[in-house]
Amino acid sequence: MVAVIKKELRQYFSGLLGYMTIGVFLLITALVLFVLPESGILDSGYASMDPFFSSAPYLLLILIPGITMKSFSDEYKTGTFEVLRTSPLRVQELVLGKFFASLLVVLLALALTFIYVFSLSRLSSDGIDIGGIAGSYLGLFFLCAVYAAIGTYTSSLQKNAITAFMSSALICYLVFSVFTSLAGLELFSNGAGYYVSILGIESHYQNISKGYVDTRDVVYFLTVIALFLKLTSSKVKNRKP
Repeated sequence: MVAVIKKELRQYFSGLLGYMTIGVFLLITALVLFVLPESGILDSGYASMDPFFSSAPYLLLILIPGITMKSFSDEYKTGTFEVLRTSPLRVQELVLGKFFASLLVVLLALALTFIYVFSLSRLSSDGIDIGGIAGSYLGLFFLCAVYAAIGTYTSSLQKNAITAFMSSALICYLVFSVFTSLAGLELFSNGAGYYVSILGIESHYQNISKGYVDTRDVVYFLTVIALFLKLTSSKVKNRKP
């Protein structure tokens, strides 16, 4: 599995695409946090990471599918999948290797945003809520892991990387927000809305972002990750060379 991770990381950063993807993500998040009129702290005069954490789930809908879209699609397209199938690697090791490689790239992008925290701490006269920020980053970590698992799965479905990208972005969006939207309908105004909302990612992400790490939220994220990785392993295992 370690060999797969190293191969994926080397392949991703062998050209400009990897650096450009992370660079665009950092540029957009910086604009959202510092510049844009409705969210930028330079305009509001209030040093807070809230605009970043509220917009990050949607920006990651582009970043993570862009990272994962070639995980298996390129293997199918170039014919190297047959080589992988004949290697001593187990299917689970192959899937986990690609998943963790993608997740590491995403976490690198998130780690670079720590410069925002440092900048805000210098700009704020009263200091910033480090505990709340740490909880929000933990929520983003779980969110990234779910998105990466979904992206790895959609990439295992077809040869076309663009189709994998679009499918991943769509599924991630639906899993994140559609249940919260449905919960707000009048149809679920009798209290059932709560149970509908907890089926989606957004409510669990919001809970952890508040700094309250509930075991139920962690179990939810781990279950969704395991589900999509299991689906990926099944698809890869049953795919004909």
